[in-house]
Amino acid sequence: MARPTRVEFPGDDPKREKLVGNVRDALLSLPIYFQTTTSIEGLEAGDLFSLNSVLGGTIEVQTVSTLNRIRGVWDPDNEWDEYGFERSSQSFPDVRLVSRSAGEPSPVLGIELKGWYLLSKEGEPSFRYTATRNAATPYDLLVVVPWRLSNVLSGVPVVYEPFIEQAQHAADLRNHYWENLRGSKATGDNGITSPPDVVPYPAGKTNMSDKPKNDGGGNFGRIARVPGLMKDYCEQMLGTVVAGIEAKHWVSFFKTYSDNASSGDVDAAIGRALTRTSTIRDSFRESEFVAVLRRLTELVEGGPVEGDSAS
Repeated sequence: MARPTRVEFPGDDPKREKLVGNVRDALLSLPIYFQTTTSIEGLEAGDLFSLNSVLGGTIEVQTVSTLNRIRGVWDPDNEWDEYGFERSSQSFPDVRLVSRSAGEPSPVLGIELKGWYLLSKEGEPSFRYTATRNAATPYDLLVVVPWRLSNVLSGVPVVYEPFIEQAQHAADLRNHYWENLRGSKATGDNGITSPPDVVPYPAGKTNMSDKPKNDGGGNFGRIARVPGLMKDYCEQMLGTVVAGIEAKHWVSFFKTYSDNASSGDVDAAIGRALTRTSTIRDSFRESEFVAVLRRLTELVEGGPVEGDSAS
């Protein structure tokens, strides 16, 4: 079966099409405009992996606040004066551009918004996107905002350029992957059941999720693993330099540290990891890398260092 193509706009609402393009531009500018008063101090390494469950919702709320604050980017010609973004975690999409004025169409655009803590143990966004394609319009977006703390172990959240995809296309690619591309690990019936009579912007608690006939260990909807959707983006983000070290190495280090009981165990685990790492090709670079990781161990064991900052 051929890979699904992106759904085209209907072509009868150029004003709305322009809005979508402007909102995309606003989302891409989030790293510049994002502001937060949230500050985290005193974390231990083992606590870092729970940050997305603790702060993920806060990041999403503050992303919506940022969008409303920079409305000049997504509405430069004041064509949507009566509209603003509102978030409701119990709805799909969970962010909607709505008007409270009588007679205005509302909502006109939806964003399913997810935060991704870049240094999470999984090394990828862990959320599941299960909404059926008919719960969205061609104008709606799926957006994932990567973030981390400014001082790695402490500080304020810093966001990166988000992943943006048409919500309907993301649902199509997810289902195509599930039904056709999972390979030898897939067993049983790969079919998917879609709920009937779903319309865009369904009311809260509406049954609007596609369901696999064989749940594959609960992995349906893990779109970070879908080739051609988020996979390349995730790999690119894990190459982001955080305080001089690529994010994927921070992830590996924190996971190694939290999974091992003693400094000796950490050293041994680091050594095994280096043996498996093909990118480290000479002894000098390897010894330098080991020294950095051991210094990280000292910093983590001592807690956040005053004045430590991210690049």
